[in-house]
Amino acid sequence: MSGTSQEADRREGGTRTPVLLIRHGQTPWNVAGIWQGQADVGLTEEGERQARAVAADLASQSTRPWKRICASDLQRARRTAEAIGEALGLEVETDQRMRERDAGKWSGHTKAEIEKTDAETLAAFREGDPDVRPGGVGETTHEVRARALAALADVVARAPGEPAILVSHLGWIRTLVPEANADNGGCTEVIAEEVLRQWVGSASISQANARSGDANSIL
Repeated sequence: MSGTSQEADRREGGTRTPVLLIRHGQTPWNVAGIWQGQADVGLTEEGERQARAVAADLASQSTRPWKRICASDLQRARRTAEAIGEALGLEVETDQRMRERDAGKWSGHTKAEIEKTDAETLAAFREGDPDVRPGGVGETTHEVRARALAALADVVARAPGEPAILVSHLGWIRTLVPEANADNGGCTEVIAEEVLRQWVGSASISQANARSGDANSIL
């Protein structure tokens, strides 16, 4: 984004900071349908390929001169970000606030296994109850969204208007953008200020909780 474009955005109602939200590449637990949460699972060969494909696609584009890349410190997101950073000549910054939702005792188990031991809690989570704690001690949707918004706000505060890439996890991303691309390596572009305005004091939060509570969101 040119300085002239940024100046025009300010005149039209404030700075606009393009942010590309990217889900990490495929992991062995994604393939097996195992809940990951904050377990530090690496990428499969296909996940590595997905990361390289996203990197190559972004490197071939001239419409969005990305200036920064930040990632969850969990290796599946960090490795995806590193492939992109190498292609774009950007150093990856990591932020623990961008980690996946803590899934408590659900981490390491399939949905079928969880249904046998914690069916009521899983059903409430699937229905979008924002106060449910996965696995009994995991994070609520409200808690994940709070740290996601804090991380996003810092991206804007440090470099207003500069396009940034954030590589994270589906559960984290969908607390910000409930309809975000769910594919491994999937990309969703947003304007950071619009996302922040949407959630801070927004009456639409309850309407989006069902989507952010999708049982696939923290696999």
